[in-house]
Amino acid sequence: SIKDEVGSGLILWLPKGGRIRSIIEDFWRKAHFKAGYELLFSPHLGRSKLWETSGHLGFYEENMYTPISIDEQEYYLRPMNCPFHIMMYNSEPRSYRSLPLRWAELGTVYRYERSGVLHGLMRVRGFTQDDAHIFCTKEQILPEIQKVLTLCLSVLKTFGFDSYHLYLSTKPKDKCVGSTENWDQAENALKEALIAANLPYEIDDGGGAFYGPKIDIKIEDAIGRKWQCSTIQFDFNLPERFNLHYIGDDGQKHQPFMVHRALLGSIERFFGILIEHYNGKFPTWLAPIQVKILSINDTVCDYCSEIYNLLLEHDIRVECDLNHEKIGHKIRETRLERVPYMIIIGKNEKADKTISFRSRDTGEQRVIDIQEFVDRIKEENKVGLG
Repeated sequence: SIKDEVGSGLILWLPKGGRIRSIIEDFWRKAHFKAGYELLFSPHLGRSKLWETSGHLGFYEENMYTPISIDEQEYYLRPMNCPFHIMMYNSEPRSYRSLPLRWAELGTVYRYERSGVLHGLMRVRGFTQDDAHIFCTKEQILPEIQKVLTLCLSVLKTFGFDSYHLYLSTKPKDKCVGSTENWDQAENALKEALIAANLPYEIDDGGGAFYGPKIDIKIEDAIGRKWQCSTIQFDFNLPERFNLHYIGDDGQKHQPFMVHRALLGSIERFFGILIEHYNGKFPTWLAPIQVKILSINDTVCDYCSEIYNLLLEHDIRVECDLNHEKIGHKIRETRLERVPYMIIIGKNEKADKTISFRSRDTGEQRVIDIQEFVDRIKEENKVGLG
């Protein structure tokens, strides 16, 4: 089987899934640029010293893969992106004038999951996080968290998720790092941001990580299932371990606040959630194939090809079925594929230079001018422009 050849928990993206992933990622990038983020790229593995400093080898080694020996040095596949982003922060001196830094990456990570917990796209061993880290001063915490919440809810809404459940996880009762003052300021910033956005939330008392408080956002799909995707997480641990600092307006060194942040969680898991949410009937802007052209007979194949090329020129995702099957069979197949629009071309459409289209969602059937149809698709595509 493919799983036996490739390995469990490793995802292969076929063309239509790959097309949707590309659409998601393009939207994600545009949304982040608009929100003032810069995009980073970091390697898939790093020397053991990096993971020792970050604490992953001390606290997370059981979820990491066996090291690879390169030039007599041990390297580990990355389970997380944050140490690389921190090294980039430390690549040059930082001033309070250069903060906040908002850095994001679609970074593929590798984590060992026991075979018994692997589950389709939802629990895998290699996945791509829509990861971001914000480095800021104490004074910038509240506005930065507000911006993250605004971006997060906007992105989720675009993908069709309007119902949320928010949880604020506070300082653990036993083990934690960071000063009480920093914990209080971070927790207050999270609370104030939620209140300012008029978002109801529940307190998970003591549920924060040992390195900082967090907000978790669970989305609700079309049939009421809840999914954990987005998280906004303070970290007092890594800035201390890596000796992060900036020069303040007083000329002294200060430790920046660091926020981990993911909106979609992982691309693989989010794609699985989208499939469940839409039951495979993706909205037009997200559908891998937006239009399928069906020929009634061979005499109209040239006109079908003309329409196909015109739609491609307008960046519309289109397929053309010129097979010899009867039109009823082609229509049934297209419905099963859940394509948003089908165009049926017969001798009348060819003679009149028109198209006959059918809408999957509304059931509408009309004969119209091709430019009117192009304008219709372009209008629906505006949802995903970022």
